[in-house]
Amino acid sequence: MVSWEQLIINEHSAFSWLLIPFFSSSIVVIIIITLLLKLKSSSSSSSTTAKKNIPGPRRLPIIGNLHQLVSALPHQRLCDLAREHGPDVMHLRLGEVPHVVVSSSRAARDLVFTRYGESYKRLRKICVVEVLGAGRVRYFRPVREEEVADLVRKFSRRAARGEAVDVSREMFWLSSRITCRTVLGKARELDDGFLRMVESVSEVMAGFKVSDLFPSLKFLPAVTGYKAQLRRMRREMESMLDGIIDEHKERRAEGGGGNEEDLVDVLLNLQASGSTDFSLTMDNIKAVTVEVFIAGVETSATAIDWTMAEMMKDERVLRKAQEEVRQVYRGKTNVDESSLHELKYLDLVIKESLRLHPPLPLLFPRESQAKVEVCGYEIPAKTKVIVNCWAIGRDPQYWIEPTKFYPERFADSTIDYKGNNFEFIPFGAGRRMCPGMLYATAVVKLTLANLLYHFDWKLVDGMDAENLDMTEAFGVAVGRKCSLCLIPIAYDDVPI
Repeated sequence: MVSWEQLIINEHSAFSWLLIPFFSSSIVVIIIITLLLKLKSSSSSSSTTAKKNIPGPRRLPIIGNLHQLVSALPHQRLCDLAREHGPDVMHLRLGEVPHVVVSSSRAARDLVFTRYGESYKRLRKICVVEVLGAGRVRYFRPVREEEVADLVRKFSRRAARGEAVDVSREMFWLSSRITCRTVLGKARELDDGFLRMVESVSEVMAGFKVSDLFPSLKFLPAVTGYKAQLRRMRREMESMLDGIIDEHKERRAEGGGGNEEDLVDVLLNLQASGSTDFSLTMDNIKAVTVEVFIAGVETSATAIDWTMAEMMKDERVLRKAQEEVRQVYRGKTNVDESSLHELKYLDLVIKESLRLHPPLPLLFPRESQAKVEVCGYEIPAKTKVIVNCWAIGRDPQYWIEPTKFYPERFADSTIDYKGNNFEFIPFGAGRRMCPGMLYATAVVKLTLANLLYHFDWKLVDGMDAENLDMTEAFGVAVGRKCSLCLIPIAYDDVPI
C-alpha cells in the first residue's frame, strides 16, 4: 500500500518526467560533476540488448537524450521525436534512466494487459469503490451545485459592474473548494491554508529532480536540498491533516456528523470496520487524501479553462452550446445536475477539448516489473514507460484535421473517453485508468453549463478571438500559459 512517506518522497516518483523544462538551468553542473565521475560511466551504458531493438534517436554520453527535450514542452517534443523514430514505441535514455515512450493507440492497447503491483491494486480498489465511485459522486452533488451557484453569484456582481474575471484562477479555486468540501468537509474559511499547502507541494513535486535521472548523484546538495524541502512541507501538511483527522474522530466519537459524510469519514469508517482485505493505516489515509487533491484539483480546473478558451476562439461553437443549455434549462433560475444528461452538444465540446488538451498529456509513468512485449518490441524490466495521450489524440491516422477544434467529429461516433477507445484516452485505460474520471467530468460539465446559461462572454480590451493565446504552460496539469480573462454579461436575472 502506498504510504504517506512514499507519496511525498519517492525515488521513482510519477512526477519525474516533469523536470525536463527545468533541465537547462542545471545541465552544466550535472555534466561537470558527472565527468568527474567518469569511471562510473560504464554503468550508464550497460543497457540490456533488448533495448537496441526499440527504435529511438541517437543519444549522447552521460546525458542521453536530454538535450533533445529542452526546446519544447515534454509531450510536444516527445511527439515530434516519435514521428521521426518510433510511431508506436520509442526508446530514450534520460540521464542514466531508460525510458520507453508509447505514442500510438495500438501500443497503448498492449499496455492495458500488463501486470501491476499489489499495492497499486489495493489503492485503486479503495478509490474506485469507496472514494470516487459513481455512488460517491452522486452523494456529493449538493456540494458541487452550491459551490457553482456561489461562483455564478460572484460573476453576476462582476457583470453588474462591468468588470472582467480571471476565469483560469477562478476555476482553480472553484475546483479546490469543491474538492476540499468533498474530502474534508471543512468550511471554506478553514480551507485556504491547506489548499495553498497542496498547491505548493504540487509545484515542488513538479520541479527538478536530479536524482530521478542521475541516481548516482544522490549525494549532490541540489538533490538533498530538494528532499529536505519536501520533508519540511510534508511535516507542515501532516500537521494540518492530523488536526483535520482528529476533528473527524472526535465528531465520530460524539455521534455527530449525521449524513454529512466526507471522504475522510469514509476512510476512517473503512479503517474501523476492517472491511478491506489489508490493514488501512493512518499513513494510507493521509496519502489517499493528498493524492485526491493533487490529482483532482488542477486537472478539473484546467479542463474547464481550455474548453472555455476554445469556445471563445470559435463563436459558432460557443453560440451552439449556449443555445442548447438555455433551451434545456429554459425558465429555471439555477442550472443543477438534474438535466445535464440532455446536454448532448456540450458533451461533444468537452470530448473535443479533452482530445486536444488532456490535462495530463503524459499519463503518469509506470516502471515495468517484468519483461513485456509491446508491438513486437521487448521492454525490459525496470524501464520507465510513458504514454503520450496528447500525441495519440492528435494522431492523423485516426483523426481528420487532428489539430482543429471541431466537436461535431464525435456526433455520430461511439468513441468516448471511458477507456474503451485507445485513440482517445485522456483518463488512461484499463486497470490503470484514472479513478477520478466520474468526479472530474461532473465538476467540468456542471460548471460549463452554468457559465454558458447565465452569461454571455467577451474578451477584454477588444481582443480578437483569433489572436487569443493558446500556448501551453508547464505544470502538474498542462494548462494555458496566459490566464483567460473575460468580461461576463448577465443573460438572465440571477440572485446576487
